[in-house]
Amino acid sequence: MISPRAASSIAVAEQRSARPISAGKKLFAFAGSWLLPTALWAGEVSVLNATASCSQGSCTISATLSHADSGWDHYADHWRVLVEEDKEIGRRVLLHPHVEEQPFTRSLGGVPIPPGTTHVEIEAHDSVHGYGKRRFRLELR
Repeated sequence: MISPRAASSIAVAEQRSARPISAGKKLFAFAGSWLLPTALWAGEVSVLNATASCSQGSCTISATLSHADSGWDHYADHWRVLVEEDKEIGRRVLLHPHVEEQPFTRSLGGVPIPPGTTHVEIEAHDSVHGYGKRRFRLELR
């Protein structure tokens, strides 16, 4: 099914030409109108979820990330754990692209939690765009 926006673009293109656009060209016009915004949006890495298992002042943090990894030139390359005033207390380096595994979850053990800390924030990074715009707030129990 072609979206109303794509159909409108096709209709305008047909009006400008002397003959109707073929079905193959309509598919290309539709795909092009859909792919361009998606390609622009897909660059930023997102933290979808995070969990913590804590004991005696340290935690194992697991984070689930989503990113349109395309290979070694563009992939989610690490995530970090932050406390107040953006102090980094842990970093999980991702050693390779996850092109075929999306979303994916990785863990980091031995994260020292400062006394009195009630939550941490998880922030993900990709090799092209840097840190994502949104952090994931994880409440500690």
